[in-house]
Amino acid sequence: MTTGPTGRLAPTERAAFRAYVRAHHPDVGGDPQAFATGLARWREGANPARWSTVDRYDGPVVFVDRPSGVRGLVHDVRERLARRKQPPRVR
Repeated sequence: MTTGPTGRLAPTERAAFRAYVRAHHPDVGGDPQAFATGLARWREGANPARWSTVDRYDGPVVFVDRPSGVRGLVHDVRERLARRKQPPRVR
């Protein structure tokens, strides 16, 4: 399995993985043990750091203080109005 610069699967490999899951998942009648074995084989071929959950939550925690009450309501209305004046994100 090859991964791109971001550590993601190539589109063709992602499609092959999704096809495997659709065909062998226990919810669609596949054998649970065979599915788990096949999933382990897919994971072995991928970047091991990508599947690791050890360092998953090591980022900084950021708390955001938002105004509440009437100030919060005014803040929300102003943000919605400002968003309406922006051009669409879809081209």
